[in-house]
Amino acid sequence: MPVKIRLQRHGKKGKPFYWVVAADVRAKRDGKFLEKLGTYNPNTNPATINLDVDGAVKWLQNGAQPTDTAKAILSYKGVMMKHHLAGGVRKGALTEEQAEEKFNAWLEEKEQKIQAKKDGLSKAEAEARAKALEAEKEVSAKRAAAALPEEEVAEEAAEETAEAATEEATAEAPAEEAPAAEEAAKEEE
Repeated sequence: MPVKIRLQRHGKKGKPFYWVVAADVRAKRDGKFLEKLGTYNPNTNPATINLDVDGAVKWLQNGAQPTDTAKAILSYKGVMMKHHLAGGVRKGALTEEQAEEKFNAWLEEKEQKIQAKKDGLSKAEAEARAKALEAEKEVSAKRAAAALPEEEVAEEAAEETAEAATEEATAEAPAEEAPAAEEAAKEEE
């Protein structure tokens, strides 16, 4: 019975979530499987992968063939490296301790790369937030500046209306008051 290590899709539409499984090649994609080896969630950044490394290595040693995507995931988590080192131990090129040391050194290096990526992503996110806040402050300042002239224009319009009203009141004054005002001006001189 030929065995494949492949992904089995779960989750809802637009939000995939995968199980990494060892399954018979004749089984349906989301059907019967022999063993669940882990999970893969591509919705997070970086993608979340939980994997039973030793179980995957056991299946590879027994002849299971990974699909292209599954092989990339296994390689990312170090399963392919561990399988390669186990082959070296079987051939006598390495001892168990040397293989374990190389694998642990590789894991530490990989963890540092992953952590650097996470730090870069969080830094980029913080910069994007700061830039958005800056842009929002500029828009608020422009709105406030635009609101002030409107208030000033409204005040000026009110003043002009008041002046016009006083001018109309003086223009509508009876003719008798106008000569009286002229006589008062003459007396002052």
